[in-house]
Amino acid sequence: MSSNELLLATEYLEKEKKIPREVLIDAIEAALITAYKKNYDSARNVRVELNMDEGIFKVIARKNVVEEVFDDRDEIDLSTALVKNPAYEIGDIYEEDVTPSDFGRVGAQAAKQAVMQRLRDAEREILYDEFIDKEEDIVTGLIDRVDHRYVYVNLGRTEAVLSEAERSPNEKYIPNERIKVFVNKVEQTTKGPQIYVSRSHPGLLKRLFEQEVPEIFDGTVIVKSVAREAGDRSKISVHADNPDIDAVGACVGSKGARVEAVVEELGGEKIDIVQWDEDPKVFVRNALSPSQVLEVIVDEENQSTIVVVPDYQLSLAIGKRGQNARLAAKLTGWKIDIKSESDAREAGVYPSNSSDDVATESIELDEENEDNNLDA
Repeated sequence: MSSNELLLATEYLEKEKKIPREVLIDAIEAALITAYKKNYDSARNVRVELNMDEGIFKVIARKNVVEEVFDDRDEIDLSTALVKNPAYEIGDIYEEDVTPSDFGRVGAQAAKQAVMQRLRDAEREILYDEFIDKEEDIVTGLIDRVDHRYVYVNLGRTEAVLSEAERSPNEKYIPNERIKVFVNKVEQTTKGPQIYVSRSHPGLLKRLFEQEVPEIFDGTVIVKSVAREAGDRSKISVHADNPDIDAVGACVGSKGARVEAVVEELGGEKIDIVQWDEDPKVFVRNALSPSQVLEVIVDEENQSTIVVVPDYQLSLAIGKRGQNARLAAKLTGWKIDIKSESDAREAGVYPSNSSDDVATESIELDEENEDNNLDA
């Protein structure tokens, strides 16, 4: 590497890759010292003087000034040091140019390797910085290939991996197809950033709604919680601080266009959009949609609820394989025990308040009053 090439390379790294000049100089000096010790090893303690503009470097040996020398690679006697400079004293550091005559070729190769290594490091750092900012966000890529472990997604300058556990069961992954993925985790490795992505994470659903619903993107409508069984069904709760804004309606969109766009992206996955409420009775009732709920009995201490539903709505409230109840519990953060109306009455957790009972009670009171009047 000529002096001009060295200068151009360092200027490129400094301007384009934002690597400080001092960092580059330190890297080159360290490489030159390593090259010197590997090829010559005539002094243990050396430093390098580097002229970046001219591409010239010198190797300077540093020795302790002593009265008696035991190791001439580390020490120099006072009398010898005084020949060079009468100011030397015992304990000073004596410096001497020990640059080998053929070190130019060795040093140039070491400098080139140091610059190239720093360039590779810079590329890895830039990629890492770019994608660490995308953690818990959506990126779009191209399916590159599929093997027994991963789906490999090409993101342009790097590649992400989609493990089997993070795939949606209802999806097929075909090479060269475009795909949106949720960035789960980004790790820095010696080969560059390792990016792990997901198609089953609840965060994917949330980010897709952010893309489709401007009110969510600008914060007018807030996604409070998401519960998802990827490929089958999900629930998402939303809220707007402004009472004039219909949070659920904003997510559904005109003629269901917004939610349908998300459903299509997720391969037909069913999505329930429910209104969040700070009152757990109301929130749990909403979360069990589309089933009808008669009563929600809250146990604050145990963070649990008993939900009473009409007998004919019991299977709908629980859902296929318990899915509706399970998703509602995940969405609200409350344990949910669903009971039919008849079972709840029998257990004494849902008292009878029917109109027939009220009418019977009124008749009995009238008869009692009539008897009292006759006695009078």
